Amino acid sequence: MRILPLMNAHKKVMGKKSTLSFPPIFCLLFLCVSIIYVLGLIMVYSTTSAEVMDMELNKSTHQALIKQLMYAGIGLSLAGGIAKIGYRTLITLSPWLLGIFSFLLFITLIPGIGREVNGSRRWLAILGLSLQPSEFVKYIIPAYFIHHYLKFSGKAFTFYAFLKLVGTIAIPMLLILVEPNNGTTAVIAMSVLVLCILMKISWRYWALPLLACLCVGGAFAYHLSYVSARLKVYLNPELDLKGKGHQPYQAKIAAGSGRLLGRGPGNSMQKLSYLPEAQNDYIAAIYAEEFGFIGVCILITLYLSIACLGFYIANASSSLEGFYFCAVITFLVTFQAFLNLGVVSGLLPSTGLNLPWFSQGGSSLVANILGLGIILNISQHVKGHLSDFSTIA
Repeated sequence: MRILPLMNAHKKVMGKKSTLSFPPIFCLLFLCVSIIYVLGLIMVYSTTSAEVMDMELNKSTHQALIKQLMYAGIGLSLAGGIAKIGYRTLITLSPWLLGIFSFLLFITLIPGIGREVNGSRRWLAILGLSLQPSEFVKYIIPAYFIHHYLKFSGKAFTFYAFLKLVGTIAIPMLLILVEPNNGTTAVIAMSVLVLCILMKISWRYWALPLLACLCVGGAFAYHLSYVSARLKVYLNPELDLKGKGHQPYQAKIAAGSGRLLGRGPGNSMQKLSYLPEAQNDYIAAIYAEEFGFIGVCILITLYLSIACLGFYIANASSSLEGFYFCAVITFLVTFQAFLNLGVVSGLLPSTGLNLPWFSQGGSSLVANILGLGIILNISQHVKGHLSDFSTIA
């Protein structure tokens, strides 16, 4: 595969007023996301309605479904706005956005302000809706990294400048880690590492901070009971079937009982209070039970297609900002998806990460749809025509 030359492509191509257009390759990517979202809607309704009826809760069986539709509407409206103002504007505003969301992360940790759920303080209640700032920080930190790095265009990017940049983004990452939300912290750290590789930043710059993060993170995790408990459960969930091991164990039962073709839509047994909070991190287990191995293969194929199409658009971008931003957004979403599927299958310890565009969750859904809006804007400013698939050979 020939990589399109990008190093001389850092030009101003967005002087004209941006108008919404939908390149064919983006439409194909959007179709993949839409299929995932519709499958997710079916599973969210199937799981939450069964929980409401089984536990005789005093709320509508359609409540979760309506919320998912509402959050999708909010996300699409904001994504349209982002596609209009342009990804370069977002990158330029990233220092301000990082400051605002770092403040939101800080107040999330304050008792009485941040909302605590299952031992984690990750949410803020705003106008009757729950906001999870860390979901948006996943996109803001890479944007800030790109903004800071490209300021050195034509100048030497020194080790001191790199350490200053890493020190700045470490603040919100530490706040996310304290929530605690180690899964999101790991995803952000990996996205920064991917940017370092794409930007060809010398390994001598990032190897030492990476080693320091691993050592500090390991020591930090060693003294956190919830991390050590998750690792023990990962190695042997049968040791704590009534506690931390319950979800992973029941998820394996759900996924395994689906076999090749599944029990059929709506016929899951594990969603009947056997697998708690299944509509969030473990919704793929219920999906596997109802749609089987074939259904899981279809879901994996959709995420792989999104990865290929996203990197294709990034490779065709007419600017370095577009290349970096589109590539890291694509990585963020697909990496999180496969982490989630790895947890559900028992290959990885629990991370607390949901399945993008599929699991229940307002902030995650809105943030990931905003990512789509950014990719749309990047796809509108490319070299040649994205409708011609021969541009990359």
